[in-house]
Amino acid sequence: MILHRYFARRFAWTFTATFGGFFVLMLLIDLVEQLRRYGGEASLGDMLQLSLLKLPSLLYDILPLIMVLATVATFLGLARSSELIVSRAAGRSALRALVAPLIVTVIIGAITIGVFNPLVAATSKEFEARKTTLRSDAPSVLAISENGLWLRQGDDNSQTVIRAGGANLDGTQLQDVTFIRFSKTGHPTRRIEAATANLTIGAWDLTDAKVWPLVGNRVAESVATIHTTLRIPSTLTADEIRDSFGVPSSIAIWELPAFIDRLEVAGFSATRHQVWLQMELAQPAFLLAMVLIGAGFTMRHQRGGRTGVMVLAAILICFALFFLRNFAQILGENGQISAGLAAWAPPLAAIAGSLGLLLHLEDG
Repeated sequence: MILHRYFARRFAWTFTATFGGFFVLMLLIDLVEQLRRYGGEASLGDMLQLSLLKLPSLLYDILPLIMVLATVATFLGLARSSELIVSRAAGRSALRALVAPLIVTVIIGAITIGVFNPLVAATSKEFEARKTTLRSDAPSVLAISENGLWLRQGDDNSQTVIRAGGANLDGTQLQDVTFIRFSKTGHPTRRIEAATANLTIGAWDLTDAKVWPLVGNRVAESVATIHTTLRIPSTLTADEIRDSFGVPSSIAIWELPAFIDRLEVAGFSATRHQVWLQMELAQPAFLLAMVLIGAGFTMRHQRGGRTGVMVLAAILICFALFFLRNFAQILGENGQISAGLAAWAPPLAAIAGSLGLLLHLEDG
């Protein structure tokens, strides 16, 4: 038990030091990028805040790399100090020596899902909001809630809020739709309800529409008009609507199942978000695979000049696994394979392969 605690403490400290090193490095790199991009538009304090807001997502993306580097550093140190040899001489196999680091990895994976993921989602949203403010970009035009699908469009003279009960996959065909137009002062000027609305180039084509003017002192219902078809100018495009969904990583994992349900109720495909959810749940298994691969190449006593080759082989295999995981994610998002298979197959296959390597090299 004492030896397990020692290995766990050694691995946890190495991981923390590696994470801290990448924290400083990525912060400096991103700060230089923000200076290049917004040097004449914002103060140094604003750009430092932007870098700090973007930093969690950058570290989250390279967390598997940090894990494998921490594993390599830990076991290289243990091998060079002959502590692993002493452990084997005491009757402990290589797999038993890995128990404590693997437990630490599972804990790190759980913290990643439960704490780091929501932090990344929150900071990513704030980063995009501040970047939009600096660039004066148009904000997202789409929102999905329990009450349906909401869109916004506007020009220099008015703004229009659109609510729909359902939509097709790209949001260009709406059902049970309501348009409410507002003046520049924020007062409603017209309300339209229609059975369907199809987005074409520069306009919405409505069917079975009813229009209520909301200006003047007249009762709106008394002057309402009914139209079999009606055309309303629009500044929206299909690309703008699709881009408004954002990336799944901007949604905390605790909120993702409810968001997926709202997407499906609104008529949109939630495959991309389902794959992302499964990928996040499989993150601890993927980190375990990184540790096992790194340990498989660095646990043996270092003799001769093969240390660099073994470290390079471990890192290259981990990069190959990372790209394989991304490829499986793309297949899952395109519907080629199921979300569960896309998320869980690469890490589980890597765990099985690395365990086989360890048994062959260390206990075979």
